[in-house]
Amino acid sequence: MQRTRLSMLVSQTGQRLSQWVFNPWRRLSLVAISLLFGNFFGSAIAATAGQAAKLDIVIAALLLAMVEVISWLFYRGRLAEPTQQRPIVTDLLHAFKLGMTYSLFVEAFKLGS
Repeated sequence: MQRTRLSMLVSQTGQRLSQWVFNPWRRLSLVAISLLFGNFFGSAIAATAGQAAKLDIVIAALLLAMVEVISWLFYRGRLAEPTQQRPIVTDLLHAFKLGMTYSLFVEAFKLGS
């Protein structure tokens, strides 16, 4: 690949972002934000799907597929290299999945009471 200004800019931006995220407190804050956004997303999807009452099964299937894909991405290479730190994207996706699943359980408990 040629070293153009655009390719150098993209690679430098990626390096600076990875150095910025290397700080444990920043990493933890991004994971917490992702967890809270997953919680919001799950509540919003449940409220929207419950109000429309037409695509409940399709939305449930899509959410299940999304949870399974995120779980596959998170757990696929973890046992091979336990000492190496996972990429931030997989941690963010996993936190998003946990927040979404938690909010769906809370919505189910609200409907049951």
